Amino acid sequence: MRKPRDRDRSGAGIDRRRLLGACCLLALGRPQPLAAQTTEGASAPPQTGDLLAFAYGARAGEPIAPADVAEGAAQLLAFPFDPAAGRMRDGTRLNQLVVVRIDPTTATAETLERAADGIVAYSGVCTHTGCDVTDWRAEQRRFKCPCHESEFDPRDAARVVGGPAPLPLAALPLAIVDGELVVAGPFIGRVGFQPPGLDPFGGPPLG
Repeated sequence: MRKPRDRDRSGAGIDRRRLLGACCLLALGRPQPLAAQTTEGASAPPQTGDLLAFAYGARAGEPIAPADVAEGAAQLLAFPFDPAAGRMRDGTRLNQLVVVRIDPTTATAETLERAADGIVAYSGVCTHTGCDVTDWRAEQRRFKCPCHESEFDPRDAARVVGGPAPLPLAALPLAIVDGELVVAGPFIGRVGFQPPGLDPFGGPPLG
């Protein structure tokens, strides 16, 4: 006769699926309690008036100018940049962005409402399992997640056009102020990958 598996002291045992789910959430960055939320910390969500800065490479931390974003080119990886504090909001992967310039004549009205001179920004974290959206399908001009090949159309509010992702990428409204590319409002849509009802930045549950 096979012996029952050992359980922990509570007698509840360990639910492997719950453990794996928790690990995925930790990989995205632990949400902060509501009382700890600020508009100044590196882990705070993008704020209106923030600039966008290159996330990696030789120009990491340098603000992205509108001229840096070429139409049809692959996405730039960026983080919001707090101009008052002089630092990037790169304390959580949930703030990572993908930035591209699209042809306004091919974009939906919803997309154009959030664009600045054809430039759009979306969350760079896939809504499927939280991978970085780093690939680009040049011919179709779509974002592609390298993990499970989900595809998103930046001209149509980052709508899912292929693969297993359940939701579009959250959009970050932009504006151009005094020649600079700035954040014009909070994320629109669910950011990254998390169970339904959880605000990834630690606020009250989402509806």
